[in-house]
Formats: sequence, structure tokens, C-alpha cells
Amino acid sequence: MNQFIYIAGPCVIENEGLTLDIARQLKNVCDRLPVRFVFKASYDKANRTSLSSFRGPGLEEGLRILKSVKEQLGVEVMSDVHDMHDIERAAEVLDVIQIPAFLCRQTDLLVAAAKTGKIINIKKGQFVAPQDMKYTVDKIEGSGNQSIWLTERGSTFGYNNLVVDFRSFDIMREFGHPVIFDATHAVQIPSAGGASSGRREFVAPLARAAAAYGIDGLFTEVYPDPDKARCDGPNSIRLDSVEGLLKSMLRVRDAVN
Repeated sequence: MNQFIYIAGPCVIENEGLTLDIARQLKNVCDRLPVRFVFKASYDKANRTSLSSFRGPGLEEGLRILKSVKEQLGVEVMSDVHDMHDIERAAEVLDVIQIPAFLCRQTDLLVAAAKTGKIINIKKGQFVAPQDMKYTVDKIEGSGNQSIWLTERGSTFGYNNLVVDFRSFDIMREFGHPVIFDATHAVQIPSAGGASSGRREFVAPLARAAAAYGIDGLFTEVYPDPDKARCDGPNSIRLDSVEGLLKSMLRVRDAVN
């Protein structure tokens, strides 16, 4: 059984001290468990609902902070990249380049990311059938990169709602790459009143159910007090709940396997 991947961190970098503290606490938890930890935080959330929403510190300052996390704590780091012009600079720091769900079909961005040779984590678009992610995978593989992760984050169901079709895990696994479940974005309520909301109480049961189904990894947005986060607070989980969640998921996964 391959090592379970755990991707976690705040939605967006707010400042260096907080980012390092969250990363350090997550690393301490993951060091006690059989998981591969990847710290994720965005340097620029270019797809926020409102023009006035906080986006992060930007490319240069954000990458400087992520490099500090990487060097001080010895962990892998990931951030999402929205602009192909950021790719070369981002690849100097990031171990994993994430392609946001809304951009999972953007050929030029995918090809540029693939050519870095980094692991490419592709969020399945809320509007994309799982079988159609094969074409996205083909764009990465066709550009010479076999290091691909696919992340399920739910599908649009009417307005301001998402549902998770667990069949997508098996469908996307047929492409030959790890499939990860983003349990926090799956409970998001998109663009509700000028900013996305969410129902974090559903994160844990969905994550355990996904573990039973047989996922290769989990993605969660994490914050010390989610109600005070500047981005995605309603669907983020509390930092002090991470260890319990991971332990319960791993027990379920081990029992099924």
C-alpha cells in the first residue's frame, strides 16, 4: 500500500509567522503518522469571488515565505498557479505545482507546468466529468511529465452547492496516477453573498467515507481558528482537529485494505 498523501495548510498566506506556525504544527502531527505531508498555501488567490477579497502577498513575497517553510522545516511545499508567466519562478521553490479547478483545461498553463518536471496536482473542475480529466492528464503526459496527482473537490449541483460522486475516485485512478480527496472544498458553498461559505462539520464524515472507498490522499485547508481566516474560513478545519481526523481516516483505510 502506497504512503498516504496529506496536503494541508491555510487557504492563503497571510503572514510569515502564522504560516510557519501552522506548517510546524502540521509537520509535528504528520511526523507521528505514516503519511507524506505536503504543506499548501496560496501566494495569490486570483479566483476570489469579490474584487475586494484578500488574495495574499503575491508571487515574490509568497514564494519567499514558502521557501522559508521548506528550508526551516524540511517539508514539501505546494501552491496554486493561475498564470503561466508565474510557472518558471514558482518552480524554483515549489515541490508540487497545483492547477486550480477553474483552470484544469487551460492547455498553455498545463503544458508550461508539465515542462518544469515538478509534480503537478490538478484539481478536477467542478464542471468536469471525472472521465474527461483523461484529456487533462494527456496534456501533462504529452508534455513529458508523468508526475501527476488528481484531486476531487466535488461537482456543481445547481447553484451555490457541490456534491461528491465517489465513483470519480475509481474513474480517475484508471489514468494511473494518485487520486486525492479535497474534503474542505467539497463542503464549500461557492460565491454565497460575495464570498464563498461552507459547512465544515461535513469534512470529517466525508473524509472517512472517502478513506473507506480507497483514496490515495487527503487535502484539507487548516487554520487555528477558521472563523478568523481571511479566506475559506467556513470550509476550513481547526488545526487542533487534524491529528484526530487523520488517525480515524487511517484506521478506516487500514481496515478496508
